[in-house]
Amino acid sequence: MKLTSYRLDPGRQSYKWWVLGNIMLGTFMAVLDSTIVNVGLPKIMATFGVSISKIQWIITAYLLAIAVVLPAAAWLADRYGYKRLYFIGLFGFTAGSFLCGTAWNEDVLIASRIIQGIGGGLIQPLGLAIITREFPPRQRGLALGFWAISSAASISFGPLIGGWLVDTFSWHLIFDVNVPLGIIGLAATIVIQREYRNPNVGRFDRAGFISAVIFLPLTLFALTEANAPTNAEGWNAPYILACLAAAFVAFVFFVVTELTVEEPLLDLKLLGDRNFGITMAVLFIFSIGMFGSTFLLPLYLQNAMDYSALQAGAVFLPVGIIQGAVSPVSGWLSNKVNAKLLIAGGFLLLAYSFWLNGHFTALTPRHHILFALYIRGFAMGMLFSVLNTVSLIRIPKAKMAQASGISNTVRQLAGSLGVAILTTLLTSRQLFNENRYGQVIDPDSPVYVQTVRNLTGYARQHGEKGMHTPAQQAQAILDRHIEREAYIQAIDDDFLLSAFITGICVVPVLWLRVHDKDARKGLEKA
Repeated sequence: MKLTSYRLDPGRQSYKWWVLGNIMLGTFMAVLDSTIVNVGLPKIMATFGVSISKIQWIITAYLLAIAVVLPAAAWLADRYGYKRLYFIGLFGFTAGSFLCGTAWNEDVLIASRIIQGIGGGLIQPLGLAIITREFPPRQRGLALGFWAISSAASISFGPLIGGWLVDTFSWHLIFDVNVPLGIIGLAATIVIQREYRNPNVGRFDRAGFISAVIFLPLTLFALTEANAPTNAEGWNAPYILACLAAAFVAFVFFVVTELTVEEPLLDLKLLGDRNFGITMAVLFIFSIGMFGSTFLLPLYLQNAMDYSALQAGAVFLPVGIIQGAVSPVSGWLSNKVNAKLLIAGGFLLLAYSFWLNGHFTALTPRHHILFALYIRGFAMGMLFSVLNTVSLIRIPKAKMAQASGISNTVRQLAGSLGVAILTTLLTSRQLFNENRYGQVIDPDSPVYVQTVRNLTGYARQHGEKGMHTPAQQAQAILDRHIEREAYIQAIDDDFLLSAFITGICVVPVLWLRVHDKDARKGLEKA
């Protein structure tokens, strides 16, 4: 595949800004699809008639594909060319979007999401590398700031756009909207970008890549299927045990390979740096709760509160805006106060927002939901930029690309695990709560008898005429109420777990090193 720049001269001053616009479009699309889909999940579940344990793979498959491709993206670009790989990634993402929009069942949709994720896994890291190469150091900060805007805009407007498309048209449009944008991006890539290929390309770590491709999907599959309704044996099922055993062996092989091979896929030795190792552990723990809780909120709003998809998406709008406004202030404050205070304070506020979410009911007012999200946006803006800066204080410039690869992989992997873990917990807790509520109800109690009598009278006057008697309709109404309460309580349990997981992050933050001379210089340069 030979891609040639036809119009723009790379020597012109405006060239790099055209490249930036091209990259921002691709980044906006890739990040958008990690947020826009959430509000469409209830409609997709209804269309295909599947449970949450199955439909969560629409999110997990996308994140997992990104996590698998990310470590290999830099080597592939060095070997085959950055423009060519970026074009292939954008083409794969666009083709995957088209296939998602035409999917006729959930399995085809999940497979198409994997294709999307592979494309997205190439777009994001290569876009950052291209911008860094094209802009000189004095303009790089401004360029990366604009690039970050495209990501923040996706976080804020993704759910809102997705909600409007689902309510006005259908859930298919949340994928189809990427196709024309992708075609524009592909044409712009051909016309605008120049090719660059690294003349000094090392050997590809095949063993590390293959072992990662094995242990990541098997781990998530075991976590998801262990408590699936179709698996009566649970964690003791032979195929679950086999998956866990194979995943463990592949993981051990991956770690040993990355620590011993001369040119590793991911340089795990960087984790030996105190700040980088601690922040990666914190990022892993945090991402489990963050991605999982973001997946849950639209389900609660639409399935329990009867919000439309547009209403559910609209509540997320302030999060990215607040985060974008707070991040520069937080970065400035990190030079004035102890950076650990900002990071720890951000995690505590984030945990508090999840704790508020853990007390949802069927009557939770909208302002309570928005207040928790305001806190979340403020907390994320407060800690993210500072955490990234502190993590890279002692990392040599030559290792920055490897460090970025590890960071992105950790975030995507933990996000996949978070969705799988919290979905599994949601299913098991809902069944537990339904059984518990059913055992507590006393059919002979005066309250129960009076409630059934009132519901029977309501059904006699307003119920449907047909095979079911008013008494049967009354019992069905009561059963649906119990199921709804059990579902809400299960979501609350998930949010409380997210609050606990996020609160734990404060502990390792205390061991970060930001007081010494080198650390202070790193913060001032960032």
